[in-house]
Amino acid sequence: MYSKLKALAKQILPKPFLEKNEFFLRKVISLKYRGTQHQCNICSIKLKRFVDLDGKDLLCPNCGSRSRTRRLYKQLTKHNVLNGNVLHFSPPKILYKQFKQLKMNYYSSDYENEFTADYNFNITSIPKNENFFNTIICYHILEHIENDKEAMSELYRVLQPGGTCFIQTPFTDGETKEDPSITSPKDRKKHFGQEDHVRIYALPELISRLRAAGFKTEIKSYTNDMYNGMNTETIILAKKINL
Repeated sequence: MYSKLKALAKQILPKPFLEKNEFFLRKVISLKYRGTQHQCNICSIKLKRFVDLDGKDLLCPNCGSRSRTRRLYKQLTKHNVLNGNVLHFSPPKILYKQFKQLKMNYYSSDYENEFTADYNFNITSIPKNENFFNTIICYHILEHIENDKEAMSELYRVLQPGGTCFIQTPFTDGETKEDPSITSPKDRKKHFGQEDHVRIYALPELISRLRAAGFKTEIKSYTNDMYNGMNTETIILAKKINL
C-alpha cells in the first residue's frame, strides 16, 4: 500500500511540491501505521509496524528513515560524537534535518547533487586542512568510488587524531568483487548489485585497505532490533589514533 501511494503521488503531484512538502505528506500517511508495538528512534513516532520494503528493509512512514539510518543514529548518539566539526557524505534527509539543528559544525556533502547537502566535496580531494574533522560519516559511499584507496587516505588525512570515521558498505562472502573494465550501468548492476557501484567488498579486504591507509579499525556487528526496526548489519569504526 505504501509503495502504491508513493508511486501515485509521484504521478499526480509536481516534484517541487513533493520535495517541499515531503515531511508533511509523510505525517499524513503515517497515521494509518500508528500503534504501540514499534518506535522510530529518530523521529520518536510509535507504530504498529514499519513499512516492509519487499522484505529487504524497514521504512519509517513518518520520517522516511531506513534500518541502517536508525542504527547509525543510535551509534552516533551512543558514542557522543556529534560535536565539533562533523563531515557527513550523502546524508539521508531526516538526518540532515536533525543534525542541522545541533550545536556543531555540520558539513553535509553530496558530490552528485542527489542528496540534500551544503557542500560538494570530492572524497578523494577534500578541501580542508589535515586533522580538521572530529567525526566523519561515510555510509554507502566507498563502493561508488573508483579510487577507493585514495579516498581512504584522504579520509584519514582530514580526520582529527582520536576521531572516528563511521563506515558501512554492502558486503559479499569470499573475495571482493571489482573489475575496472566493467563500466556500463547494466553490467555494474549485474556484477556489483547497483548501476553506480564499482565493487562489492569482502569485509576482510575493506578492513585491510582501511588499515593500509592508517586507520585502526573496530568491527561492530548487530542483530535484529524489531522494536526500533533495525536489521542485522555491520558497521566499521575507523579511528585515527592519537599521534
